Amino acid sequence: MPEGIIVKALSGYYFVQPADGGGILRCRARGVFKLRGVSPLVGDRVRFETSGGGEGTVREVLPRTTELVRPPVANADLAVLVFSVVRPELNLTLLDKFLVHVEAKRLDALIVFTKIDAIGEAPEPARVREQLEHACRLYGSIGYPTVRTSALKGDGLDELHGRLAGRVAVLAGQSGVGKSTLLNALVPGLALETGEISERLGRGRHTTRHVELIRLPGGGLVADTPGFSQLDFRELGVDDIGEAFREFRPLAAECRFRGCTHLSEPDCAVRAAAERGEVADSRYRHYAEFLAEWKESRRRY
Repeated sequence: MPEGIIVKALSGYYFVQPADGGGILRCRARGVFKLRGVSPLVGDRVRFETSGGGEGTVREVLPRTTELVRPPVANADLAVLVFSVVRPELNLTLLDKFLVHVEAKRLDALIVFTKIDAIGEAPEPARVREQLEHACRLYGSIGYPTVRTSALKGDGLDELHGRLAGRVAVLAGQSGVGKSTLLNALVPGLALETGEISERLGRGRHTTRHVELIRLPGGGLVADTPGFSQLDFRELGVDDIGEAFREFRPLAAECRFRGCTHLSEPDCAVRAAAERGEVADSRYRHYAEFLAEWKESRRRY
């Protein structure tokens, strides 16, 4: 039975790219998947049967290496977190929230800052440049690579191509940061729909309405996903949140108590490092906020 990869899911159909490089087939999934509680996802490697006329049926979903819930993508190995420096402004709280979910799923992360060509148009360009430099230094010191891009001028696109080659990546970020515009610049002729920024809300419209894998020139697949700005921690455990902060891990082993929450326990190595300035204030503050949010979500649900 031939194998392929699901590159798009839309209106109950799964669009499968055969492994042999043939044309994409529009497939339905066997009803048995519903009985088993399994739903094929974009990125799934599958076995399928053809029925002629470019149609087929997905018969089997092969084992997954990773599985994301939001966005629903299987077998991704890299999360590309796209954040604009202006309109909407850089939001490090949201960036850290994305990183928690990425770490929990054991994905590599790449942080891409967009719209650097528009910094001069910001009300306070010097402040925006300072924020960008700070973010690049901070996340680089933790171990997250960063790329600064301008889809309009082509800045950073060659570097981004190199980092995406051979990977199955998922683009994530709030609406309006320029994910679709960035993909249009990476893949000539793609022509994804892009949206204007709401002047009232300061964020973009959702222009991507389904998940789709896009093949990049030079290799690699990227999932363009619907934009979203809210993530919750209900699917995570309290230990997952602390473990997701990379710089906490070596320090946590030195805490007096196992399972230390790094908030009020005595002899907490993480809190002590934060007080000495060895852990960034924003990172420790966001950790405490996320833990409080996790506790509140547990109380409510």
